[in-house]
Amino acid sequence: MAEVVGCAGGWLFDRGMAGWQVTVIVGDHTGARALQILGADVLDLEEALAATTRRPDLDAVAITGEVFESDQRIRCGVLEVLELGDSELSVLGERCPSELARHVDIMQHRLSFAAQAFKSQALAALGGSRTPVGALETFHTGAPVWAPPVDLVPVAG
Repeated sequence: MAEVVGCAGGWLFDRGMAGWQVTVIVGDHTGARALQILGADVLDLEEALAATTRRPDLDAVAITGEVFESDQRIRCGVLEVLELGDSELSVLGERCPSELARHVDIMQHRLSFAAQAFKSQALAALGGSRTPVGALETFHTGAPVWAPPVDLVPVAG
């Protein structure tokens, strides 16, 4: 929870404000209030994995490298999304698994002032201090060629 909010809380907020349906699937609901502050819907991991209906088409999937590597069911689902080739993939956190690295580039999102304020509140809800947050979030992202992420810019390297 803390990694998602810390790495991409402002981006999630800004996407929600831009009209995206932002849903975060979690295995542990501790701290779910932080995601609600950001405007995200929260779903239970086991319920999502056990659902018998096929998932709807996803415009974007964001995952931490640790979660990708920790659960074979999640790993298979992410690889299926990549194989279909019509969804943006973002890997949050410092570490990008080698299996995903060829599909993504390092990108940045410039947070709106509102996103900075709401991210600060979400971090406080997780037990952090209410200190101002930075204006940029950086993570690994890849998108279909026909739909580049307009809210992200490449990191000059």
